Amino acid sequence: MSSIKEIGIITKVTSPHADDVMGRLVPWLTERGVKVRMQEDYRGLADVDSTAVSREYVPDGVDLVLVLGGDGTLLSVARLLEGKDKPILGINLGSMGFLTELGLDELFGSLERVLQGEYTVEPRVCLEASLHRDGERIGHYQVLNDVVINKGALARIINLETIVDDQKVTNYQADGLIVSTPTGSTAYCLAAGGPIIEPTMDVIVIAPICPHTLTNRPLVIPGGSRIDLRLISDSGAVFLTLDGQEGTRLNKGDCVRVRASDRKVHLIRTGARNFYEVLSTKLHWGQR
Repeated sequence: MSSIKEIGIITKVTSPHADDVMGRLVPWLTERGVKVRMQEDYRGLADVDSTAVSREYVPDGVDLVLVLGGDGTLLSVARLLEGKDKPILGINLGSMGFLTELGLDELFGSLERVLQGEYTVEPRVCLEASLHRDGERIGHYQVLNDVVINKGALARIINLETIVDDQKVTNYQADGLIVSTPTGSTAYCLAAGGPIIEPTMDVIVIAPICPHTLTNRPLVIPGGSRIDLRLISDSGAVFLTLDGQEGTRLNKGDCVRVRASDRKVHLIRTGARNFYEVLSTKLHWGQR
Protein backbone atom coordinates (compact mmCIF):
# COMPACT_ATOMS: atom_id res chain seq x y z
CA MET A 1 0.00 0.00 0.00
CA SER A 2 1.37 3.41 -0.94
CA SER A 3 2.61 5.72 1.84
CA ILE A 4 1.84 8.70 -0.44
CA LYS A 5 -1.51 10.08 0.68
CA GLU A 6 -1.24 13.70 -0.47
CA ILE A 7 0.82 15.38 -3.17
CA GLY A 8 1.50 19.08 -3.59
CA ILE A 9 1.83 20.27 -7.18
CA ILE A 10 3.69 23.46 -8.09
CA THR A 11 3.57 24.39 -11.75
CA LYS A 12 5.21 26.90 -14.03
CA VAL A 13 1.85 28.37 -14.98
CA THR A 14 3.27 30.25 -18.00
CA SER A 15 4.27 26.99 -19.70
CA PRO A 16 2.09 26.23 -22.74
CA HIS A 17 1.78 22.63 -21.49
CA ALA A 18 0.74 23.46 -17.92
CA ASP A 19 -3.04 23.66 -18.28
CA ASP A 20 -3.31 20.46 -20.31
CA VAL A 21 -1.06 18.51 -17.94
CA MET A 22 -2.89 19.69 -14.83
CA GLY A 23 -6.24 18.89 -16.41
CA ARG A 24 -5.15 15.27 -16.82
CA LEU A 25 -2.99 14.90 -13.72
CA VAL A 26 -5.37 16.01 -10.96
CA PRO A 27 -8.16 13.52 -11.82
CA TRP A 28 -5.55 10.80 -12.42
CA LEU A 29 -4.27 11.23 -8.86
CA THR A 30 -7.68 11.52 -7.22
CA GLU A 31 -8.83 8.36 -8.99
CA ARG A 32 -5.98 6.60 -7.19
CA GLY A 33 -6.99 7.93 -3.80
CA VAL A 34 -4.30 10.61 -3.58
CA LYS A 35 -5.27 14.04 -2.30
CA VAL A 36 -3.90 17.04 -4.19
CA ARG A 37 -2.82 20.51 -3.06
CA MET A 38 -2.19 22.89 -5.96
CA GLN A 39 -1.80 26.56 -6.74
CA GLU A 40 -4.91 28.69 -6.71
CA ASP A 41 -4.38 29.27 -10.46
CA TYR A 42 -6.06 25.86 -10.87
CA ARG A 43 -8.93 26.40 -8.45
CA GLY A 44 -11.35 25.19 -11.14
CA LEU A 45 -9.88 21.69 -10.87
CA ALA A 46 -10.43 21.42 -7.11
CA ASP A 47 -12.99 18.98 -5.70
CA VAL A 48 -13.54 17.15 -2.42
CA ASP A 49 -10.13 15.45 -2.64
CA SER A 50 -8.11 18.46 -3.78
CA THR A 51 -7.34 21.93 -2.50
CA ALA A 52 -6.22 25.11 -4.29
CA VAL A 53 -4.12 27.45 -2.14
CA SER A 54 -1.49 30.16 -2.48
CA ARG A 55 1.78 28.83 -3.86
CA GLU A 56 3.67 29.16 -0.59
CA TYR A 57 1.13 26.92 1.19
CA VAL A 58 1.16 24.09 -1.35
CA PRO A 59 3.85 22.07 0.53
CA ASP A 60 2.01 22.18 3.88
CA GLY A 61 1.09 18.69 5.09
CA VAL A 62 1.88 16.84 1.85
CA ASP A 63 4.04 13.74 1.45
CA LEU A 64 5.92 15.03 -1.59
CA VAL A 65 6.02 18.02 -3.89
CA LEU A 66 5.66 17.49 -7.63
CA VAL A 67 7.26 20.26 -9.66
CA LEU A 68 6.08 20.80 -13.24
CA GLY A 69 8.42 23.22 -14.97
CA GLY A 70 12.13 23.63 -15.53
CA ASP A 71 15.19 23.75 -13.31
CA GLY A 72 14.42 27.36 -12.41
CA THR A 73 11.01 26.35 -11.10
CA LEU A 74 12.53 23.56 -9.03
CA LEU A 75 15.15 25.92 -7.58
CA SER A 76 12.41 28.30 -6.47
CA VAL A 77 10.56 25.39 -4.85
CA ALA A 78 13.74 24.30 -3.05
CA ARG A 79 13.87 27.77 -1.45
CA LEU A 80 10.18 27.56 -0.62
CA LEU A 81 10.79 24.27 1.22
CA GLU A 82 13.49 25.65 3.52
CA GLY A 83 12.69 24.27 6.96
CA LYS A 84 10.30 21.66 5.51
CA ASP A 85 11.73 18.21 4.83
CA LYS A 86 9.66 17.33 1.76
CA PRO A 87 10.99 15.25 -1.16
CA ILE A 88 10.69 16.76 -4.64
CA LEU A 89 9.87 15.03 -7.93
CA GLY A 90 10.67 17.22 -10.93
CA ILE A 91 9.03 16.90 -14.34
CA ASN A 92 10.49 19.02 -17.12
CA LEU A 93 8.05 21.13 -19.15
CA GLY A 94 10.89 22.85 -21.03
CA SER A 95 13.73 21.87 -23.33
CA MET A 96 16.61 21.54 -20.85
CA GLY A 97 16.72 20.24 -17.32
CA PHE A 98 19.12 18.43 -15.04
CA LEU A 99 17.08 18.77 -11.84
CA THR A 100 13.74 18.23 -13.59
CA GLU A 101 15.24 15.40 -15.59
CA LEU A 102 12.05 13.47 -16.40
CA GLY A 103 10.06 14.45 -19.46
CA LEU A 104 6.29 14.80 -19.84
CA ASP A 105 6.13 11.40 -21.52
CA GLU A 106 7.50 9.88 -18.30
CA LEU A 107 5.14 11.69 -15.90
CA PHE A 108 2.42 9.10 -15.33
CA GLY A 109 4.73 6.08 -15.46
CA SER A 110 7.06 7.69 -12.91
CA LEU A 111 4.17 8.65 -10.64
CA GLU A 112 2.82 5.10 -10.82
CA ARG A 113 6.18 3.80 -9.58
CA VAL A 114 6.28 6.41 -6.82
CA LEU A 115 2.79 5.48 -5.62
CA GLN A 116 3.92 1.85 -5.50
CA GLY A 117 6.95 2.79 -3.41
CA GLU A 118 9.45 2.12 -6.22
CA TYR A 119 11.71 5.13 -5.76
CA THR A 120 14.68 6.41 -3.82
CA VAL A 121 15.30 9.80 -2.23
CA GLU A 122 18.63 11.41 -3.11
CA PRO A 123 19.93 14.11 -0.74
CA ARG A 124 21.64 17.04 -2.46
CA VAL A 125 24.14 19.31 -0.73
CA CYS A 126 23.22 22.98 -0.37
CA LEU A 127 25.43 25.98 0.34
CA GLU A 128 24.86 28.78 2.80
CA ALA A 129 26.25 32.20 2.07
CA SER A 130 26.50 35.16 4.41
CA LEU A 131 27.23 38.74 3.40
CA HIS A 132 29.37 40.79 5.78
CA ARG A 133 29.80 44.57 5.61
CA ASP A 134 31.85 46.64 8.05
CA GLY A 135 32.09 43.67 10.42
CA GLU A 136 28.33 43.06 10.48
CA ARG A 137 26.42 40.23 8.84
CA ILE A 138 23.73 41.85 6.71
CA GLY A 139 22.48 38.90 4.69
CA HIS A 140 22.15 35.12 4.91
CA TYR A 141 21.14 32.83 2.05
CA GLN A 142 20.67 29.15 1.15
CA VAL A 143 21.27 27.83 -2.37
CA LEU A 144 21.07 24.49 -4.15
CA ASN A 145 23.09 25.43 -7.24
CA ASP A 146 25.48 28.31 -6.81
CA VAL A 147 26.65 31.54 -5.26
CA VAL A 148 27.85 33.99 -7.93
CA ILE A 149 29.66 37.30 -7.74
CA ASN A 150 29.71 39.11 -11.08
CA LYS A 151 30.06 42.55 -12.55
CA GLY A 152 27.38 44.63 -14.19
CA ALA A 153 27.37 45.25 -17.92
CA LEU A 154 29.50 48.41 -17.76
CA ALA A 155 31.72 47.51 -14.80
CA ARG A 156 35.45 46.84 -15.10
CA ILE A 157 37.10 43.52 -14.24
CA ILE A 158 36.65 42.88 -10.53
CA ASN A 159 39.28 41.82 -7.99
CA LEU A 160 38.20 39.17 -5.48
CA GLU A 161 40.50 38.03 -2.70
CA THR A 162 39.75 34.33 -2.20
CA ILE A 163 40.56 32.48 1.02
CA VAL A 164 39.80 28.82 1.77
CA ASP A 165 39.96 27.71 5.41
CA ASP A 166 42.09 30.74 6.33
CA GLN A 167 44.57 29.99 3.53
CA LYS A 168 44.79 32.49 0.70
CA VAL A 169 44.20 30.96 -2.72
CA THR A 170 44.62 34.01 -4.97
CA ASN A 171 43.13 37.33 -6.01
CA TYR A 172 40.88 36.48 -8.92
CA GLN A 173 40.74 39.24 -11.51
CA ALA A 174 37.80 38.28 -13.67
CA ASP A 175 34.26 39.13 -14.74
CA GLY A 176 33.16 37.19 -11.68
CA LEU A 177 33.39 34.02 -9.65
CA ILE A 178 31.07 31.02 -9.16
CA VAL A 179 30.98 28.87 -6.04
CA SER A 180 28.98 25.79 -6.95
CA THR A 181 27.59 22.63 -5.41
CA PRO A 182 27.90 19.36 -7.35
CA THR A 183 24.24 19.84 -8.34
CA GLY A 184 25.09 23.30 -9.71
CA SER A 185 28.06 22.01 -11.69
CA THR A 186 25.76 21.42 -14.69
CA ALA A 187 24.33 24.96 -14.50
CA TYR A 188 26.18 28.32 -14.80
CA CYS A 189 29.40 26.64 -13.64
CA LEU A 190 29.37 24.37 -16.70
CA ALA A 191 28.86 27.35 -19.03
CA ALA A 192 31.89 29.02 -17.40
CA GLY A 193 34.12 26.02 -18.16
CA GLY A 194 33.79 24.26 -14.82
CA PRO A 195 33.89 20.47 -14.38
CA ILE A 196 30.84 18.23 -14.25
CA ILE A 197 30.61 16.74 -10.75
CA GLU A 198 28.60 13.64 -9.87
CA PRO A 199 25.81 15.19 -7.76
CA THR A 200 26.24 13.07 -4.61
CA MET A 201 29.94 13.94 -4.15
CA ASP A 202 31.02 15.99 -1.13
CA VAL A 203 32.92 18.78 -2.88
CA ILE A 204 32.60 22.46 -3.79
CA VAL A 205 33.67 24.04 -7.09
CA ILE A 206 35.24 27.51 -7.42
CA ALA A 207 35.13 28.68 -11.05
CA PRO A 208 36.26 32.10 -12.33
CA ILE A 209 34.18 33.77 -15.05
CA CYS A 210 36.37 34.98 -17.95
CA PRO A 211 39.52 35.36 -15.80
CA HIS A 212 42.04 38.05 -16.76
CA THR A 213 44.81 35.55 -15.99
CA LEU A 214 44.27 32.62 -18.33
CA THR A 215 46.04 30.21 -15.96
CA ASN A 216 43.26 30.67 -13.38
CA ARG A 217 41.24 27.50 -13.76
CA PRO A 218 38.27 25.99 -11.87
CA LEU A 219 39.19 24.52 -8.51
CA VAL A 220 37.53 21.59 -6.71
CA ILE A 221 37.84 21.64 -2.91
CA PRO A 222 36.54 19.48 -0.04
CA GLY A 223 32.88 19.91 0.84
CA GLY A 224 33.67 20.92 4.41
CA SER A 225 35.68 23.97 3.35
CA ARG A 226 34.90 27.57 4.28
CA ILE A 227 35.37 30.10 1.50
CA ASP A 228 35.79 33.85 2.06
CA LEU A 229 35.45 36.15 -0.95
CA ARG A 230 36.36 39.80 -0.38
CA LEU A 231 35.70 42.48 -2.98
CA ILE A 232 38.94 44.42 -3.24
CA SER A 233 38.30 46.66 -6.20
CA ASP A 234 35.92 49.55 -6.66
CA SER A 235 34.77 48.40 -10.08
CA GLY A 236 31.32 49.87 -10.43
CA ALA A 237 28.24 47.67 -10.22
CA VAL A 238 29.06 44.26 -8.69
CA PHE A 239 26.35 41.82 -7.63
CA LEU A 240 25.93 38.77 -5.42
CA THR A 241 23.45 36.38 -7.04
CA LEU A 242 21.94 33.27 -5.42
CA ASP A 243 20.80 30.39 -7.65
CA GLY A 244 20.34 32.95 -10.43
CA GLN A 245 17.06 34.11 -8.85
CA GLU A 246 17.78 36.57 -6.08
CA GLY A 247 20.64 38.86 -5.20
CA THR A 248 22.03 42.11 -3.94
CA ARG A 249 24.60 44.72 -4.87
CA LEU A 250 28.05 44.57 -3.25
CA ASN A 251 30.28 47.38 -2.00
CA LYS A 252 34.05 47.52 -1.94
CA GLY A 253 35.30 45.66 1.13
CA ASP A 254 32.26 43.38 1.41
CA CYS A 255 33.00 39.77 2.31
CA VAL A 256 30.89 36.83 1.17
CA ARG A 257 31.41 33.69 3.26
CA VAL A 258 30.31 30.37 1.74
CA ARG A 259 30.21 26.91 3.25
CA ALA A 260 28.15 23.73 3.03
CA SER A 261 24.77 24.02 4.71
CA ASP A 262 23.37 21.60 7.24
CA ARG A 263 20.27 21.58 5.05
CA LYS A 264 19.85 19.18 2.13
CA VAL A 265 17.31 19.15 -0.68
CA HIS A 266 15.82 15.69 -1.27
CA LEU A 267 15.09 14.73 -4.87
CA ILE A 268 13.03 11.68 -5.79
CA ARG A 269 14.65 9.26 -8.22
CA THR A 270 12.49 6.61 -9.90
CA GLY A 271 15.27 4.72 -11.67
CA ALA A 272 13.99 5.76 -15.09
CA ARG A 273 17.51 6.90 -15.98
CA ASN A 274 20.82 7.45 -14.22
CA PHE A 275 22.98 10.57 -14.03
CA TYR A 276 25.17 9.57 -16.95
CA GLU A 277 22.18 8.86 -19.18
CA VAL A 278 20.86 12.31 -18.30
CA LEU A 279 24.21 13.88 -19.25
CA SER A 280 24.31 11.98 -22.52
CA THR A 281 20.76 13.02 -23.38
CA LYS A 282 20.95 16.66 -22.31
CA LEU A 283 24.43 17.37 -23.70
CA HIS A 284 23.99 15.25 -26.85
CA TRP A 285 27.11 13.22 -26.20
CA GLY A 286 28.02 10.80 -28.98
CA GLN A 287 26.08 12.77 -31.59
CA ARG A 288 27.55 14.54 -34.61
